[in-house]
Amino acid sequence: MSGGDNNKLYDCGTLLLSVTASSFTTAQKRWRIAYASIYSVRVMLSLAKEIISKRGSQQSSIVSDMHQYVALDVEPSSSQHWGEKFLSPSFAPNIDRKKLVEAVKEKDLGSLHQLGGVKSVAAALGTNPEKGIQDDDQEVKKRREAFGANTYHKPPPKGLWYFVVDAFKDTTILILMVCAALSLGFGIKEHGAEEGWYEGGSIFVAVFLVIVVSALSNFRQETQFDKLSKISNNIKVEVVRGGRRQQISIFDLVVGDVVFLKIGDQIPADGLFLDGYSLQVDESSMTGESDHVEVDATRNPFLFSGSKVADGYGQMLVASVGMDTTWGEMMSSITSDKNERTPLQERLDKLTSSIGKVGLAVAFLVLVVMLIRYFTGNTKDDDGNTEYTGSNTKVDDILNGVVRIVSAAVTIVVVAIPEGLPLAVTLTLAYSMKRMMADQAMVRKLSACETMGSATVICTDKTGTLTLNQMKVTQFWLGQESIEEDCSQNIDPTVLELFYQGVGLNTTGSVCKPISGSIPEFSGSPTEKAILSWAVLGLGLDMEKLKQKYSILHVETFNSEKKRSGVSVRRKADETNHVHWKGAAEIIVSMCSQYYETNGVIRFMDKDQRSRIETIIQGMAASSLRCIAFAHKQVLREEMECDDDSGKINQRIKEDGLTLLGIVGLKDPCRPGVKKAVEACQSAGVDIKMITGDNIFTAKAIATECGILGLDYNEESGEAIEGIQFRNYTPEERMEKLDKIKVMARSSPFDKLLMVQCLKQKGEVVAVTGDGTNDALALKEADIGLSMGIQGTEVAKESSDIVILDDNFSSVATVLRWGRCVYNNIQKFIQFQLTVNVAALVINFVAAVSAGEVPLTAVQLLWVNLIMDTLGALALATDRPTKELMKKPPVGRTEPLITNIMWRNLLAQALYQIVILLILQFRGESIFNVPKRVNDTLIFNTFVLCQVFNEFNARKMEKQNVFQGILQNRLFVGIVGITIILQVVMVEFLKKFADTERLKLWQWGVCILLAAFSWPIAWFVKLIPVSDKPFFSYLTTVKKAIYRKKPSSYMHGTAGAIR
Repeated sequence: MSGGDNNKLYDCGTLLLSVTASSFTTAQKRWRIAYASIYSVRVMLSLAKEIISKRGSQQSSIVSDMHQYVALDVEPSSSQHWGEKFLSPSFAPNIDRKKLVEAVKEKDLGSLHQLGGVKSVAAALGTNPEKGIQDDDQEVKKRREAFGANTYHKPPPKGLWYFVVDAFKDTTILILMVCAALSLGFGIKEHGAEEGWYEGGSIFVAVFLVIVVSALSNFRQETQFDKLSKISNNIKVEVVRGGRRQQISIFDLVVGDVVFLKIGDQIPADGLFLDGYSLQVDESSMTGESDHVEVDATRNPFLFSGSKVADGYGQMLVASVGMDTTWGEMMSSITSDKNERTPLQERLDKLTSSIGKVGLAVAFLVLVVMLIRYFTGNTKDDDGNTEYTGSNTKVDDILNGVVRIVSAAVTIVVVAIPEGLPLAVTLTLAYSMKRMMADQAMVRKLSACETMGSATVICTDKTGTLTLNQMKVTQFWLGQESIEEDCSQNIDPTVLELFYQGVGLNTTGSVCKPISGSIPEFSGSPTEKAILSWAVLGLGLDMEKLKQKYSILHVETFNSEKKRSGVSVRRKADETNHVHWKGAAEIIVSMCSQYYETNGVIRFMDKDQRSRIETIIQGMAASSLRCIAFAHKQVLREEMECDDDSGKINQRIKEDGLTLLGIVGLKDPCRPGVKKAVEACQSAGVDIKMITGDNIFTAKAIATECGILGLDYNEESGEAIEGIQFRNYTPEERMEKLDKIKVMARSSPFDKLLMVQCLKQKGEVVAVTGDGTNDALALKEADIGLSMGIQGTEVAKESSDIVILDDNFSSVATVLRWGRCVYNNIQKFIQFQLTVNVAALVINFVAAVSAGEVPLTAVQLLWVNLIMDTLGALALATDRPTKELMKKPPVGRTEPLITNIMWRNLLAQALYQIVILLILQFRGESIFNVPKRVNDTLIFNTFVLCQVFNEFNARKMEKQNVFQGILQNRLFVGIVGITIILQVVMVEFLKKFADTERLKLWQWGVCILLAAFSWPIAWFVKLIPVSDKPFFSYLTTVKKAIYRKKPSSYMHGTAGAIR
C-alpha cells in the first residue's frame, strides 16, 4: 500500500469520525461508529505489515505486542476539536500500564518521552486535558477495572480474639487463673467432681466474664476508631469530568482524571503535570527532603501521592492510583497506631499505679496475717473444726487452704487496682467522639477531647467561622465614583477590558457554561466565586473568549501572608505585556500611583486623592464588607525578568507604579446563632479572640456584630489592634496588653503563632481555629488545633486535633461543651471507683487482721469489680453535656484531677460503707439472728447495693438533686436495672457459684434500706463547704513548715555553742 493510499485511508477515517459527530439518529451513529472501529483496526494492521516488511526482523516485537497495546502517534490538538478526535464512546486504555507506572515512580523523563509525552499519555488514556474524562459511571467503572482503585491494602484490623488474648496478659488475671485451677483440682479431689468444682469453677467463670467484657469494650473502641479513621482519610478532591468541575472522594479517583491542585492540597495519586503556575510541592513525607520541589511541564512533570502543594496551583493528570503508587505501597505496610495515650489517661495510669501499690501492700498484709492465723490453728472450716492441726492435717487440705488464702489476697488486689479508670476514659472518649461527629466535629487526636474541656482562650478566624463564607459583591467603586447598576454600560470599554483581564486571568476559580444555557456554574474559593459571578453576570465577562486572546506568562498565587495575587499576561493580538494585581484593598492601593476613572481617564494619585480612596475603603469596611482592589500596569518584557544568585533569569511581576482599576466590597453575613455561641463561651469563662487577615474596620464591625467586642468599645481601649502593632510590641508590652486584645486584624500566620505562644506562656490553655497552609504552625503550637472541614487545606487538617466539619463557630462551642463533659464524666467515675476501692480495702483488711477471714469471697469481689469497672464506666461515662457545664469556669492547666469536692463526697460514702459493713461483719449474726453464711450474704448484698445507690450520687458531684435529667440517659437507667437483676440472680439462684444463701424479703428490705441511706448522707454532705485549695497542698505546706523549723533550731543550737 502506497503512502498516498495511507493518506486516503486516514482521511476516510477522519471523515467517518466527523460523520459520527454530526446530526444523525442514534442508530445511524452506532453503525458509523462500528464501521469506523473496524476500518481503524484494518488500517493499523496494514500499517504494521508494511512496517514489518520494511524493517525486517528487527521490529518483529511489534506484531507480538499488537494484540495487547496500540501505539498511538498523537498530534497535539486544540481543545475545540479534541473530543471529536479522541473521546471514544467506550473507554479502552491504549497504553502500557506497567511502563506508565514505572516512568512516574522513577521520575524517568526518557520513558515518558518514549510514551509520547504528557499530552500523548492523556490521549492514550482517553482524557481531554481541559474537559477531563467523561462524566459517566460506566467509564469510571471500566477505568477502575483497568487500572485499579485508589485504595491501598491495609493490615486487617484487630479482631475480638486479639483483645481476649491481650486481656489474658494481665498479671492479676493470670494469678487468679492459677488459683482457680489449683482450687478446682483440690476441690474435685476432696469433694468429687459433682461438688468440688464450685469454688474453682466460680472463679474461672468470674474471670472469664471480666475478660470478655474488657475485650468487647476494647474491640468496640477499635471498631469505632477504624470508622473515624476512614472518615478522616476520605479527602475531597476537585476534578473536571465532562467539562464540569466537581468535588469527588479521593477513593473515587481513577486513572485519567484531571485534578485541580492549590496551596495546601494533598496530592491524591501519582500523576503528571498538565498545566499551572509556580507549582511547588513538599515531598518530605515521601523523600524526607524538606526543600520544596518545583514542578513544570518540561524538567519535572512528576507528582507523587501523599505530597503537599506548597505554592502555586495547577492541573494534574492521574497516571497511577492505589497500590501502583509509592504512597500506597508504603501505607499498606504501616499499621496505624491507635494506642495513643492522652494526657488524662497518663495521669490516670499514675493514679492507678499508686492505688495498685496500696492495694498490693494491703493484700500482702492480709496474706501474711491469714497464713499466720491458718498455721497457728486460729481458723475453722464450715463445720467449726480447726483447719490446721499440725502433722495430722493432710497435704491436700493444707494446699487447698493456702490456695484459698492466696486467692482471697489476689482478689483484693484485683478490686484495689482500678483498671476501670483507663476503660472509663476510653469509653467516654469513644462515646463523645461519636456524638461530636454528629455535632459536626471530627476528632483526629483523642487528647483534644479532654484538653478542650480545659480551654481558657479560643483564637478564632473570621471568614467562614464567624461568618457564612457566602460572599456577594454589594459595592463597586471605580476611582472615587460608586457604580450602582448597569455596570458595563457606565464604564469605558478600555477600562472594562482591563477589568476582564484582572478578574478572569488572575483567578484560581473557573466558569462552566452548561449546555442547556442556564446560569453558569462558578467554582473556586467563596471570594473567587463571588467576584467571577459579579464579573460574568454584571460586567458581561466571557471567560472562553478572554483566554483565547491572552497567554499567561507568570503567576504569583495568593496566600495569607502576602494577601494578594498577581499575574503577568501577553495579549496575542499586539504582543503587549500586562501586569495585574488583586488583593486586600489598602495593600493594593499602596502599590498604586494612579487611578482610572469611569471614562477611562488616568488620574495621578496625590496625597489628598489617596486619602479619599482610603476613606472609601474604611467606610466599606465599617459596613462589614471585605474590600478587594484591582490594579494594572502595561510593562516591557525587560521589566518582567530578573536574575537570581545562580545567574538564572526568572519571571517577576512588577509591584509598584500601578494604576488602580477599582475596588469591590463583598458582603459575608454573620452565621445565625454565632452570637449565642460566643456568649455561651464567654459565660463559661473562656476568652474569645478574633484573629483575621481582614481590614481592621471590617474586623471591628464583625466582632461587634458577633458580641466579641462590646457596644461600649472605644478606640483607646486597645481591644482591637493590627498584626504589625502586636509584632512590634516589646515582649513585656505584649504580655501586659495580651488580656485586653479581643481583635487582631491584618494579621499574618506568624502573628497568630506569636499570639498562641504568648498566651501559653501566661499559662492559658489555647484553642486555635485555622484553615490555611500557613496556619499549620499555630495549629500545632496550640493546645487544641481546630481546622475547618470545608475551607481548610489538607495541611491545616493534618496539623489540627479536631476538624470542624461545617466551619461554624457554634460547632467550636459544642466541642468546648463536649470537652468539659468528657472531663466531668471521668471525674464522676473516679469518685465512684475510689469509693469502692477504699471501702473494699479497709473492710477486707480489718476483717482479715481481726477475724482471720475476708467477708467477701474471690467470686463476690470479682462481681463487684465487674459492676464498678465496666458497668459503672458505661453508666457514668456516657452522660451528655448539660447547660451547667458552661456556667463553670474552665479547669485550666494545673487543676488537680481529684478535687476537694470529690474527696469530700468519696470519703463520706466510703466511711459510711466501712462502718455499716464492719458492724454487719462483727455484730450482724446477733443483730439479725441469722447464721454465718446468711450474714456473709447480707454483707455482700449490702455492699453491692451501696455501689448501685452511690452511682446516682456520682452523677452530680455538687448538686443535691441527683435525679435531674436521669431519664435522658437511658443507658444509665438500663445499666442500673441490669445490675440489680443480676444481683438478685447471684444471691437467689447462683448459691453455689457465688457462695451465697437465699435471703428472705425482710432481709432484702434491710439491705436496700442500709444502702439507700447513702442518698440522704450525700445530700447533707454536699452542704459542707470546701476550700478551693487542693487537698494535697496542705501536706506540702506542713512539710515546708517542718523544713523551716529544722534549720532555725539548728541555727539556734549553733548560736548557743558559739556563745
